[in-house]
This record gives sequence, C-alpha cells and structure tokens, in this order.
Amino acid sequence: MSAQPDGPTTATEASVPRRRPDLLTESGRLGQDTPDAAYRSAFLASPLPMAVVDRAGLVVGANHAALALLGGESDQPVVGRLAADLFDLASDARTRDAYHEVLHGRQARLSRTRRLKHPVGHSMWTRVTIAPVPGSEVVLVSLHDLSAHRELRSRLRHLQMHDPVTKLPNRALFFERLTAALEAGAYDETGTTGRVGLCYLDLDGFKAVNDTLGHHVGDRLLAAVAQRLAHCAERARHTTGAPLVARLGGDEFALLVEESAGTEQATDLAQSVLNALREPFDLAGQRLSVSASVGVVERQAIGTSTTGLMQAADTTLYWAKADGKARWTLFDPERNAHRMTRQALSSGLRPAVERGEFVLEYQPLVQLEDGALRGVEALVRWRHPQFGLLTPNRFIGLAEEDGSIVQLGLWVLRTACAQARRWQLDHPDGPPVFVSVNVAVRQVWDSDLVADVARILADTGLAPELLQLELTESAVMGSAGRPLQALQALSDMGVRIAIDDFGTGYSNLAYLSRLPVSVLKLDGSFVRGFQYEDGAAPSDPADAVIVEALVQLAHRLGLTVTAECVETAEQAERLRRIGCDTGQGWLYSRPVAPDRISRLLAHAS
Repeated sequence: MSAQPDGPTTATEASVPRRRPDLLTESGRLGQDTPDAAYRSAFLASPLPMAVVDRAGLVVGANHAALALLGGESDQPVVGRLAADLFDLASDARTRDAYHEVLHGRQARLSRTRRLKHPVGHSMWTRVTIAPVPGSEVVLVSLHDLSAHRELRSRLRHLQMHDPVTKLPNRALFFERLTAALEAGAYDETGTTGRVGLCYLDLDGFKAVNDTLGHHVGDRLLAAVAQRLAHCAERARHTTGAPLVARLGGDEFALLVEESAGTEQATDLAQSVLNALREPFDLAGQRLSVSASVGVVERQAIGTSTTGLMQAADTTLYWAKADGKARWTLFDPERNAHRMTRQALSSGLRPAVERGEFVLEYQPLVQLEDGALRGVEALVRWRHPQFGLLTPNRFIGLAEEDGSIVQLGLWVLRTACAQARRWQLDHPDGPPVFVSVNVAVRQVWDSDLVADVARILADTGLAPELLQLELTESAVMGSAGRPLQALQALSDMGVRIAIDDFGTGYSNLAYLSRLPVSVLKLDGSFVRGFQYEDGAAPSDPADAVIVEALVQLAHRLGLTVTAECVETAEQAERLRRIGCDTGQGWLYSRPVAPDRISRLLAHAS
C-alpha cells in the first residue's frame, strides 16, 4: 500500500482545522492536520485580525494580525483563552446570549463594538464580528480596530462642540449638557440634589472694544475672560465636579452648575465671576477694563425645560443690565410675573381699541368759590378680559412706548367730545360744562393733533371752548418747533391748554409766560400738605407757602389754577382762601360713569 498523504483528503476537511492543538503552534506555524497551504498562508498573512473559536468558546488559533492587535507576536496570550473574556462578549446579557446562539449554530452572525484592553495597558475600540464556518465545528472571529476612527471622530466632535476663540464648550455642547442635567435631575436618585443652577452673563460695553480697537483685540479679550471664568469654575468645584463654562456666542457666557446645592452656591459663583473680571486685562500692550452683568437662575430640575430655564436666565440678565450693570441679579418669580403681565398688556393694546374694550369715566372739576360743577376730566379705563378693570397707570406708559397711544388717544378724544356734546344737548338750560382730555406728547409728534381736534369738534358739534387738553409739565415746558406750533394752533382755535401735575418738574417759569397755556393743575403732592389733623395747623406749612405763591404767579399770568387730589373740606377751604379756582378729588366725587354726571347736571339745572 502506498503511504497516505498528510492532511485532509476532502473539501470539507480542508475548509477548517478539526483538532484544536494542531491549528497554530506557539511559533506561529500550522501543524500536520491543517487546511491547504494556500488557505493557511492567507489566514496567517491576512491584514484583517482573525481568530478561530471552538464550540466550547476557546480560542484555538489566531493569525499574525490578531496577535499583534491583542498582545504581540506570541499566541500564548490568545490561544486557549475563553473568547467571551478576550473579546468582552459576556459583559451584558443580550450580547452573551447572542454569542452562545452563534457558537451553537442557531444564529448566523453577531457584531458588536467593544472596548478591549491591550496587555501593555492602553484601551482600543474594536468591532468584533463572529460567524460560524460552514461545515465545521468552529466559528471565525474577525476584528476591526476602530481606535483611529474613534479618535478622529472625537477630535472632530471636539472641534464641533468647542469655540475656536476661547476654546470653551460652545452653544451646542452647553445645551447638550443642560438637557442631560435636567433629564437626570428629574429622577429621584439617591445622593442627587435634583437641582440645577445657571449664571448667564455678558460683558458690559464689549461692542465698544470691537468698534474702537478692532475684532482681533476683542477676540483676545474674550479668550482672557474665558480663562478667568474657567478659573472661577475650578475654584467652585464640588463633589459633582466643576461648573461647565461655555461661550454661547458674541460676548455671552454661561456657567452651568449641575447638581446645584442651592441658590447660595449659584449667587456665590456669580459674585466670584464679577470679582474676577474687575481686575484689568493686559493684552499685547492694551490695558482694558471690563465688567459683566449676570443673570442667576437656580431651581428644581423637575418641571423645568431647557427653553424655560434659558428664558428665565435671559430675563434676569436683562434685569441686571436695567438695574445698573456690573452686578448679578437673581431670578424673581414675582417680578417675572409682573413682566409677563406687562408684556401681555402691551401686545393686547392695539387689538383692544378695535374690540372696544376701553371705557371712559369722568371726574368732576368743581368751582371752589361756590361749589358749582365747572367741568369734568375724562379718564380712560381698560376692561381687560383677563385682568379686569385697569386704571391708566397700568397701560398708558406701555401705550406711549409702542405708539398705540396715538390710536387710543384719538378714541378717547372723540368719545369724550361726543359725550360732552350729548350732555349739552340733554341739559340746555344748565351752565356749559367743559371736558378735559389728557394728551401724550407722542400724540403731538406722531399725528396731526390740530387736524384731529378740528375734525372731531366739527363731527361732534362741540364748541372749542368746551374742550380742554391736558399735557404734563415735562411735555409742555421747553416745547419748541412742532409741539409749540400745535399748542399755539389749538389755543388759537379756542381750545383750552392745561399743564397737568404742575410743580413736579423743573419748570422754566420765565418760559411759562410765552406758552399758549390757560390752566395750571397743581400736583396732588402739594395739596396733601393742606391736610389738617385734629384741627391743628397744616401738616406741612411749606406746601401752603408754595401753593399760595404758585396761585399768585398763575393769576398774574392770566391763568386759572386747579388743585388735584382734594379729599377734605379743610383742604378745599384753605385752597379757596388762597385763591385757587377749581378743585378735583374724592371730596367731590370719584371718577364715575357718564350717567352719574348727567344726574349732577340735572340737579344743577
């Protein structure tokens, strides 16, 4: 008989080794009972790291690339070890079960990314793929080193998530961390505070640095500021780490305190930031000083959204700016509620005029000499569907800011004139009663007030002398150009012009004589000084002296004087004796509906 050749004689036998000890020796050479030499050479020389694992889960062979990846040229650290341990296939139940399914031929393939420990100490990310070898009792493990790819991806992510000027985390990374902090804090975990703190700041006057010294100096300043903020955060480090410092854009920065210990911790951090930025910056020969305004928000994570927290921070930063800059301000829910109400009122002003939500009440102006009704002041009220009946101090300032005062003022003027004419027609036998309407200075600038008044008087049939327009002292005193021309034209038309709240500003009395004014309305703060207590002398004698002097001055200039806020008979009598012409206040009547004035007129007829 001829000798049998070495090695397997069938295609199935040639596909994979059958006996573990002979697959790969310690020297890296294949044993006697092995696949075809070409396949053996390809297996050993393949640049793709591969290993063979038997059904018991033991590594029975590995090629040179696998050995190099896992620990060197010798197979000793590899062959004979459990593949589950070597390739981290048992650290979670799902992977472990799937691996066993592949080993026993019940699953075709398994692929996982694993962080493997190299014998020399470093870690590497590897894609581990396991698949059975058809017609054999082994599985093939192929390895793909992802470390370089992951490192590149990490570098790219770092560039994507960090600001190139300051090297701080940027807006994207900040919001990623903030979202994670809020989600983590929403769960009641042992040892966590469930709170977050945020210091949101920008630099005061930074635009001037860019505009005067250039953006290159501005960038160096931002980088220097970032270093100081990072130092503040490091000094504020606590058990859960240092606060995250991020540049959100422009000259805006944020310090996020995850697992906040309370409001005091957040405000202490804000104060340390202000202190750190007070020291001047030396930048390439430029010595610059800068300050910051900081909005501080600290609250429970549960029930807090990213958007809500940032809105609160932005609002509080605005407060810090409005309060004088170079300071921190803590979020105040009550103040914020007032702001939200103010915003709601402001946005609803124009539609409210169109919807007819405003009404007028009228307060009598009484002749002090005989107590006769001389006129009425029209006072606007807003019947707000949410906030109820609002007095002018709640919305007139807002209307002046956004310009809706022009539309509202025109409605008030037309409504008041129409009502005054109706009273005149309803009570033809009684003395004529004028109506006084407040006018904002913006109405003079942003509309043709003279034409509006002329048209309304013509439409309603009210005589010009029965209309009085009130402007504040600050609006009238010093008027020039168009406002003065408008006032003069109205006066020439026969309309009375009154200065409201007289005595509260810095009046140029010499200028007063050249204005087309016919009435001074003394501010109520002077009249309160006439209040008697148990029949004693006036509580503030100086007010009496001032009022008497103003009345005498007005009369010498041919003006009449109306005293506001008259509340007692003693006040009225004192004002009458010093020559004051008319009075207005709760002594006579609060502001009332038009029908109440009709009854007064009927009684006087």
